[in-house]
This record gives sequence, structure tokens and C-alpha cells, in this order.
Amino acid sequence: MFYWFLKRVVAGPILRILFRPWVRGLDNLPSDGPAIIAGNHNHFMDSIFVPLLAPRPVVYLAKKDYFTGRGLKGAVTRWFFKLNNQLPMDRAGGSGSQASLESGLKVLREGNSLGIYPEGTRSPDGKLYRGRTGVARLVLESGAPVIPVAIIGTDKIQPPGRLIPKFRRVGIVFGSSMDFSKYEGLPHDRFLLRSVTDEIMYEIMRLSGQEYVDKYASTVKTKLLTSAKPKKAEDQKSEGDRPQGSTGAKDDQAQPETE
Repeated sequence: MFYWFLKRVVAGPILRILFRPWVRGLDNLPSDGPAIIAGNHNHFMDSIFVPLLAPRPVVYLAKKDYFTGRGLKGAVTRWFFKLNNQLPMDRAGGSGSQASLESGLKVLREGNSLGIYPEGTRSPDGKLYRGRTGVARLVLESGAPVIPVAIIGTDKIQPPGRLIPKFRRVGIVFGSSMDFSKYEGLPHDRFLLRSVTDEIMYEIMRLSGQEYVDKYASTVKTKLLTSAKPKKAEDQKSEGDRPQGSTGAKDDQAQPETE
């Protein structure tokens, strides 16, 4: 009840005014029954725009950090994500990931739409990265159809390093339903899981027009973070090597002229 109130009366109208979202392919969404909505991921607001434009509720799996924050900010974030039909997901692997998978399967078995980002994390640069096979496990265990979706423009809302978001127009393209029932009864080995995942990622790439990178986004993020640390340490070392009382160019400019 409150979900529809939030969508149609409170947040929905404001978001439509600020971002002027457009949508194509709504006819590809089933009106009822389970469905997996698999899309690219550039910004945390992806999980807001898809449900905003979809004619039926979409439950998203969101990283569990959004539900465990402390203080007022943590409480507000947790409240916001819960009201937006989002469930905590453990991305660390092992039993936590299995529990997240079971949560997703429960949503589908109840006949609902489940939103998921096969990349497993946000893209660091607007490109589309290799999909994790968790989406294939959901597909094969639930038998639900997959609706590939391209989320366009959210990477321009808040580029890295920018604190205040830009109000850029956002678009959503829902692709044709993908049926994987042909794999029913086959063992769910890693080759099948990879094949199903790659099929889904290809459709997302085709709809979004993104450049595809055959690497995991999390791996690229780790490398970027690792390479940034030595640079920061080098900058700090350079600061320490300056003569006492010197602070760089500004200090040089402040010195009195001598003849």
C-alpha cells in the first residue's frame, strides 16, 4: 500500500519532474507471474527508476551495507530501501550468497518480479562488465522468464568525484522476454551457468549500446583502488620532502622579490 503511495504521490511525481524519464518496451513485461528483470548498473538510483516506470512492483536485491548503517543516516537509508521493495544481498560469497539466492527465489515463487544486476556491482566507468552466474542460478531454479533491461543516462547523474547530482534525463528500455526452459533437466554445471549468463549480458549490451568488457567490474574496481593508493602515498611523500616552511607554488609566489 505504502509502496504505491510513495510511487504515485510522494517520490514518483518529483522524480518525473527532475529527471523526465522515458521508457520503451513496457509491453515486454508480463502483467503477472514471476519475472527476472536483469539490467546494467551505473548508479544506485537504477533501482528507483525501473520500479518507477514499470507497471507492477519490482523487488530488488541490494547490497546489505544499505541495511546495516548506523545513526540517523543509516536509519534513513534502511527505511528508504525497505520502502522501495529492496532486500539485503550478501556479495561476499559462501553461505551469505546462498541466503541471498534463496531470498530471490522466494520472491519469484510468490509470483513477483525480481530485479537483479548480473554485474554484481556498479560499473566504474559506464561500460558493461562480465555478468556473475548468480542470475543464471535464479533462472534455472525458478524457471522464470528473463526481461533484459537497459538503464540509460544514470551514469551521468553523479560522475565520480561529484557530490551534487545533475538532473539528467534517464531512459529505460525493456527487451523481449528470454525463455531458458530448453535447459530444464540439464545439470547446472559451470558451463551452462556461464552460457545462460552470457546470453543475458549480450541482450543487455544490445539494448544499452554499452561497450562490453570481459572482466568482472569488482576486479577492475579493486585494481583502480590499488593503483590510486601508491599515487596518494607518493603525493604525501612529496609534501614531506619540501623544505620546512615551504608549501609549494603558493609559497613561492608569496616570497618577496629580491634584486
